[in-house]
Formats: sequence, C-alpha cells, structure tokens
Amino acid sequence: MSASPASAKHDRAVRVRIQTARFDVSEEIAALQENDPRIGAVCTFLGTVRDRNIHDVDHAGSVQTLELEHYPGMTEKSIEAMIDEAHQRFDIYGVRVVHRVGLMHPTEPVVLVAAASAHRGESFKACEFVMDYLKTQAPFWKKEQGHEGAHWVDARVSDDAALARWGIHKPNA
Repeated sequence: MSASPASAKHDRAVRVRIQTARFDVSEEIAALQENDPRIGAVCTFLGTVRDRNIHDVDHAGSVQTLELEHYPGMTEKSIEAMIDEAHQRFDIYGVRVVHRVGLMHPTEPVVLVAAASAHRGESFKACEFVMDYLKTQAPFWKKEQGHEGAHWVDARVSDDAALARWGIHKPNA
C-alpha cells in the first residue's frame, strides 16, 4: 500500500492509501459511495501544497516544493485507527483517506479525506475529526524547500488545539 500508484482506487473496501501519484477526487468519492443507497451525504476535505508556509504568509513563492516522508505500514495502521475512532463517534457509513508522499509543488493535491453518511451533519463532523487527527497523529514528516533552503516543518500548536476540542489530548506524533 505504501507509496504505490492508485491501483486499488475503485475498491470500496480500501479506506487508506499512501501513494506518490496524484489522485482523482471524483473517482475516490465514487468508490466510497459505490452502490450504497444509504449514503445521502459525502463530505470531503482536499489539502493542497501552498506556496508559502504558516510563518511566512506575506511572501508568496517562499515554498517551491514540499516533500513528505512516512513510515510505511505504521502510517497506514495509524490512519486506520483514526477511521475506526470516527466510526465509533459518528453515524457514518465510510471514510476514505488518500495521502501523497514524495516531492510535490504548490497547487498539487496532498491529502483527501472523505466521509459518507446518511445526512450531512455526521459526514461533516467525521471528515473534520479525521483531518484533525491526521494532522497531529499520523506519522508524516514534511520538508519545505524555498529560496532560503530546506527545513523540516514543525508541528503547530493550533493543530493540537483542533484535536483537543474532540476530547483528545495527545502530543503530536
């Protein structure tokens, strides 16, 4: 499953995929809701590479590339646990997470979280919960390359606060 092309993208049972290749959001949503007439809502979050980092918002173009690394096997297991937790907390039918690793450029997609339920409220909450958990607990490491050189991106306190509002108080992974 790790850093491979999207070979299983049409398999509804696939909940987590880590890959280097770009993904098609509409294909991922279709696979999540495939032939399930109970689904009345699918909420999605699509994260993309910005051209600036959180500490340098006034300087467009300060980030030329973003490189993500992960711990194969451990990353997927961690995200699967997040999805299991979402199923316990919310009335949902499915969640799908696709996360890219490797070298990416501004405007490219990085992560997709999609949650399916009968009604929008549960879908919205589950999608946000998984994304908050993903930002703080999934073992990914980010390195930005810019005009000033490369640096590893530190965890943000605001990400910990987002997770804490769900009653989870864990330090960043």
